[in-house]
Amino acid sequence: MKLWFIAAIAVASSALAQAPSLNGVWKSVSDRSGEAESLIRITEADGAFEGTVIRVFSPPAASANPRCELCAGELKDQPVVGMKILRGARRASEPSGEGEVLDPDEGRVYRCTVTLTDGGAKLEVRGYLGISLFGRTQVWLRAE
Repeated sequence: MKLWFIAAIAVASSALAQAPSLNGVWKSVSDRSGEAESLIRITEADGAFEGTVIRVFSPPAASANPRCELCAGELKDQPVVGMKILRGARRASEPSGEGEVLDPDEGRVYRCTVTLTDGGAKLEVRGYLGISLFGRTQVWLRAE
């Protein structure tokens, strides 16, 4: 009986020690206006996280199906819905915690770090050029 109890405690402790996952659907909220902008599905691929836009809210966007008019290269004028805007992201606490995030409104790609807060209910996405000090943080809310 004691062995069963010890095993149950060990399994429960292990489950509690695991950090919440970034996987799931997130609502991006503008750090400037405070309005919800889009829904992004984050999945893990090869040990890093990727985020794809699955919906754009209109308003604040002029259209629910905007195109990335300011993007360069192959992304120029492509639909934002379905676009992968987060690539290679790892949590800030992990080695090689930097990834890239695309801001479709500006057509720019930034280096980024992602940090889960509030027990996994919020995701802080910090985009920057050069060093993290020169950037801005957007909070995404878990939508599931």
